[in-house]
Amino acid sequence: MGTISEAPALFDSAYYRDPYAVYDWLRVHDPVHRFRFPVGDVPMVFLSRYDDVKALLSDQRFSNDGEAYGSEDFRRSGMIFGAGTLIGRILTVLDPPDHTRVRRLAMGAFTPRRVAAWKEPVDRIVGECLARLEKSDSPDVMDYAGRIPADVTGEILGFPLKRFGEMLDAIERAFHADPDNPDHEAVVAAAFEELVDYGRELIVEKRRNPGDDLTSHFVHARDGEDQLTEDELVSLVAVMIMAGIDTTRNLIGSAVLALLDHPDQLGLLRGHPEHTPTAVEEFLRYDGAFCVGLFRLAKEDLEIGGVPVPAGTPVVAGLQSANNDPEKYADPRRLDITRTGQRHLALGHGLHNCMGAALARMETGVAVPALLERFPRMRLAVPREKVLFEENWLLRSLPSLPVTL
Repeated sequence: MGTISEAPALFDSAYYRDPYAVYDWLRVHDPVHRFRFPVGDVPMVFLSRYDDVKALLSDQRFSNDGEAYGSEDFRRSGMIFGAGTLIGRILTVLDPPDHTRVRRLAMGAFTPRRVAAWKEPVDRIVGECLARLEKSDSPDVMDYAGRIPADVTGEILGFPLKRFGEMLDAIERAFHADPDNPDHEAVVAAAFEELVDYGRELIVEKRRNPGDDLTSHFVHARDGEDQLTEDELVSLVAVMIMAGIDTTRNLIGSAVLALLDHPDQLGLLRGHPEHTPTAVEEFLRYDGAFCVGLFRLAKEDLEIGGVPVPAGTPVVAGLQSANNDPEKYADPRRLDITRTGQRHLALGHGLHNCMGAALARMETGVAVPALLERFPRMRLAVPREKVLFEENWLLRSLPSLPVTL
C-alpha cells in the first residue's frame, strides 16, 4: 500500500489505483474532508471514519433526494442519479413518509419462504455458468460473475428472455459509460430510459399473466389497498433489475480476486465451506460492491466534527473507508474469512440499507465456493499488476478477471 504525505485528491487516477491509501490518510488527517468533485466542480464533503459514515447514513437531517435538497451547483452538475427519468425517483432517493410506505410494500415480497425458494434457481444457474466457463477458450471470472445475477434476477423477477441482451447492454451503458465521452450524460440518460421502458413492458405482461415472482407481487401491491403509484411501481421494478445484477457481479468478482491474493484464505474456504457465511461478510467488508454511498444532501445548515456543512451540500459516505477503519477492524487490509465483530456498512445502514441483501449474500455464498471446488488449480492468467478496478466513483468494479482453470 502506498503512502501519502499531503492531502490526496479523491476520484483521480491515483485514487483509483489505490483508494485505500487515500482513505487511510483521510481518516487520520482530515476525516471530514472538504473537496470539489471533479465532475461539475461541485463543493462536497467526504466522510472516512466508520462512526461518522454510520451516523450519516441514518441522520434524518440529510436526504438522498438531490432534486429537492441539492445545492444549485449540484443540480446543475448532472450528478443527480437518474435525473429527469423515473430512475431519479427510485426508492433509494425517497424520504419518509413515501419511503416508509414504498419500502414496506416492496419488502413484503422478501418473505422467508420466497427467499428460501430462490436457493434452487441459484444452485442451478451457478452450475450452468460453471459449465459455460469451463468451455470458454479465454475464461474470465467476470463473465461468470455477471451471468449468474443476470439469470437469477431474470428468473426471480419473472421476465422473458426476448430482450435479455438489450437489458444487460442498457445496464452496462448506465453504470459503466465512458466518463470522457462528451455525450456521457446523454448516453446514461438513454440507458436509464431503456430500463424504465423495459420495466413498463414487464408490468404489462405480469398484469396479463401474473405468477409467483417479484414483479407480480409488486403489481399486486400497486393494485391493492396501500397502493404504490404507477410511477413508483415502474421505478421499483427498474431498480430491482439494475441493483440485482451489477452489485452482485461486482461482489463475486472482487471476492474471487481477494481470495487469489490471499491463498491461505482460499485454501481455508475450499477445505471448510462451513465458513461461507462469515466469508461473504468479509468479502463485503474487504472490497464491497460500492466504494461510496449515494450523495446525502444536507437539508439545513449544520456541522460535522466542527466542519460547517451548509444546506444543499452533498456529503459522500466513504463506505469502503469505513469498512477498513483500523479503529473498528484489526489489520483491515488482511482478508480473514473467519472474522467476526463489528458489522460492516457495505450494504448500507438505516433507511436505505440494501433491499436485496439476502439474495446478494445467497448468490455470492453459492457462486464463490462452487468456483473454488470446480477449479481447484485456478489462477490468474495475467500478472497481478494488470488487474485494475474500473475508474468509477461509485462502484468497486472489475472490468475483467482472466484466469487459467
